[in-house]
Amino acid sequence: MNVRARIWLAASAVLLTAGCAAEATPVALPSVAPRPVEVAAASSGGACRLLDFEVIAEHTGARFDVAAAVERGNTHTCVLRAETALLPELTLTVTETSIDKSGFTQDVLPRGATKVSKLGEIAYRQKLPKKGKVGPGAEVGWLATEGRLATLRWTCPLGTDPAEAEKMTGKLVNLAKAVDTRQL
Repeated sequence: MNVRARIWLAASAVLLTAGCAAEATPVALPSVAPRPVEVAAASSGGACRLLDFEVIAEHTGARFDVAAAVERGNTHTCVLRAETALLPELTLTVTETSIDKSGFTQDVLPRGATKVSKLGEIAYRQKLPKKGKVGPGAEVGWLATEGRLATLRWTCPLGTDPAEAEKMTGKLVNLAKAVDTRQL
């Protein structure tokens, strides 16, 4: 018998007997469901690198666990939500700019907004009205010292009392003071 024939016969015998083996022992699964691993907001990149879920919870009282970042030109944006709900939503936008305090006052400062001290070079806060299918909101905007324009915007669920959005503006000011836009 030639070598090829012997190899073919040996291979056939192995394949035929492999199906006759005893059933495989089932793999034991853990009795407790695996716990989800919390991923940091910074892992999404972009402006999300400036945010931390725990710091946000300390300042706002809300827990977020989903972060998404996008960059377009010199603007970096991060949107945070809870996995189980679309709202509330927190958005951080940071744009590199050459605008100065005068330009900020003329072109950026919304009419009716309240000026904020001790945040960047110049800053404001404002309550936003409900719009469409979302409730009222809160916004804090500031001109950071390193030539960056930053905005934190909070969108509440529909049906939220406007007074809650007003309270959120103060919480966002404190959160904004914890955001270091130089890290971008």
